[in-house]
Amino acid sequence: MSRTLRLKKAKDFLAISFGIFTFDVLTNKNHMKADLFQAPDYYQLDDLLTEEHKLVRDAAREWVKREVSPIIENYAQKAEFPTQIINGLAEIGAFGPYIPEEYGGAGLDQISYGLIMQEIERGDSGVRSTASVQSSLVMYPIWKYGNEAQRQKYLPKLASGEWIGCFGLTEPNHGSNPSGMETKFKDMGDHYLLNGAKMWISNAPFAQVAVVWAKNEEGRIHGLIVERGMEGFSTPETHNKWSLRASATGELIFDNVKVPKENLLPNKSGLGAPLGCLDSARYGIAWGAIGAAMDCYDTALRYSKERMQFGKPIGQFQLQQKKLAEMITEITKAQLLTWRLGVLRNEDKATSAQISMAKRNNVDMAIHIAREARQMLGGMGITGEYSIMRHSMNLESVITYEGTHDIHLLITGLDITGLNAFK
Repeated sequence: MSRTLRLKKAKDFLAISFGIFTFDVLTNKNHMKADLFQAPDYYQLDDLLTEEHKLVRDAAREWVKREVSPIIENYAQKAEFPTQIINGLAEIGAFGPYIPEEYGGAGLDQISYGLIMQEIERGDSGVRSTASVQSSLVMYPIWKYGNEAQRQKYLPKLASGEWIGCFGLTEPNHGSNPSGMETKFKDMGDHYLLNGAKMWISNAPFAQVAVVWAKNEEGRIHGLIVERGMEGFSTPETHNKWSLRASATGELIFDNVKVPKENLLPNKSGLGAPLGCLDSARYGIAWGAIGAAMDCYDTALRYSKERMQFGKPIGQFQLQQKKLAEMITEITKAQLLTWRLGVLRNEDKATSAQISMAKRNNVDMAIHIAREARQMLGGMGITGEYSIMRHSMNLESVITYEGTHDIHLLITGLDITGLNAFK
């Protein structure tokens, strides 16, 4: 689909979505609190965005209001991913936004990608995780490290949502130290034989394709494309999570899996290959965390004007205004940080350390805002009637995956001192 046609569809979608959303609010069709979200823009950042940026963002925002907000709490409660939203994610360009149109992507810039992630995570971090993995950890390495045959085979189906992918790097004994991975493959002449295990893998239970990182017999890390149905490949689901409950998480088990030689990603090897994917994912997370924070702030602000105590709205009390003022300040700082990072990404100037700083800062900001917002709502803050507690629980995962808070601090420390604290 050409960019012009995609943007026209976005405009049509906005008009249709607004009409349906208004009807839903008036009829209370879903018997849940209506999504009345109003995005905070205290420093008028809209002035920094192009019309295309705004159109892409607004289409994603209205889709979340229409398709995600009314159902996501129920799916989180039953710990299930709503697979019916996959086509919608593809329609708003959430799968490979920056992938060239010739491979089914939207051909958008990095700021558009970030804005889409922001709006999706405003709905739920688990849904954003599904889109992040598909875009940055599956489509990105196939596009950047794969050959033309691999791009033509996999990318269009991933962009359309026909196939969902996952990314196998983390192992039971190797999280923050991926270079120690134990998953290995051997050259058997006409195929590779893959053995090992990966864990904490988003999308694993229903993914058709896995981009798996493993060591060859010389200890060099390579990417392999593993497809569901290959003998010896299984994806057991991880249960009993208190976080990312509306996201499917699982393991990848490889028991003498025969991988065709044409499934090796040929154009990059070594630890830098998967870390390049993580840069793209972490960038999206930095934007996504803003969405979660904005939703918590907006909910707390509205509640503070409606909830009466001692004869006046609680928003009139000094401590509540302090909390709200600090929230909007931190959100605004994070918005400026990601916008500048997006400009640097568009110019191909952003460093891994700059991306680490944004991921760490923005997720830390979001989790603190979620906790403060929960306190402002009192007992109501822990109920499913509001999104705050779900955001708070989700962000406990977001602050851990794609590099923990402390690991990102050390990445920044290494960059500014030149001294390696990892060794």
